[in-house]
Amino acid sequence: MTNAPETKVTRGVTLRKDPEREECFNVVHLHKDMLDFTDMSDVSRRQRLHRHMHNEMQNLEIVSQSLVDFPDAPWELRMEMARQCWDEVRHTQLLYGRLKEMGGRKGEFPVMNYEWSVNGMLDSVAGRLALQNRTFEGAEMDLLRQLVGRWRECGDDRTSAIMDGILADEVHHVRYGNQWLKRMAKSDPRILMKVAAAIRFLEKVTKAMAPEDGEVNAAGVDLKGFTHLEVFANIEDRKLAEFTPEEIAELLRQEGFESIIPKSAS
Repeated sequence: MTNAPETKVTRGVTLRKDPEREECFNVVHLHKDMLDFTDMSDVSRRQRLHRHMHNEMQNLEIVSQSLVDFPDAPWELRMEMARQCWDEVRHTQLLYGRLKEMGGRKGEFPVMNYEWSVNGMLDSVAGRLALQNRTFEGAEMDLLRQLVGRWRECGDDRTSAIMDGILADEVHHVRYGNQWLKRMAKSDPRILMKVAAAIRFLEKVTKAMAPEDGEVNAAGVDLKGFTHLEVFANIEDRKLAEFTPEEIAELLRQEGFESIIPKSAS
């Protein structure tokens, strides 16, 4: 890592300082300050698109910052990361365009730089691949598969198609992360220590940022147990992203589907 990052402290955890934002954005640091809704009303749809747009902006910043922070990373990996930057720009533009079509505007809702702040504290490209590509974007694959159907059920085929297109790109982002982590660990097993440290750090942050009993967000939604959508592991796309059968089986166990796991993956 080229230089130590500027930091902030949120709920006792040291995180990377937020990236610069236009004045129209209201940047918050806790989930309780976000304006998330549980329904699919007009305002909720705009908020969902606005939040997704901003998350794609974060993805661009995370990967481009890694290109800066790790100039000695293998050239082939840097090319994958550069291509991902292009994908994230395109995703942001698609979502912003759709937001405007629905009468929304940039900065209409609070935004939070959670993934940026976590990834930015990691001092290895392997750690960032483990968290950003494999963990955060792996979870986004699961969410996107549900969103494709959710938007279609609302009669919004255009937004559904955008989500489906983004999902196709995310599969490759996760896949190249998996491929490079395996490749690096094979040539230098010590890489696994960097990955383990990244995972422990994420667990620490997740625990610190977890909603407290009775905590509600800016929309009055109780945050304990709140999710934007009931999300299940996207098995088919995780296979395409080269998660192993054992890793997929573990996801199914966590979701209470142990009885349907093939014995060969147990």
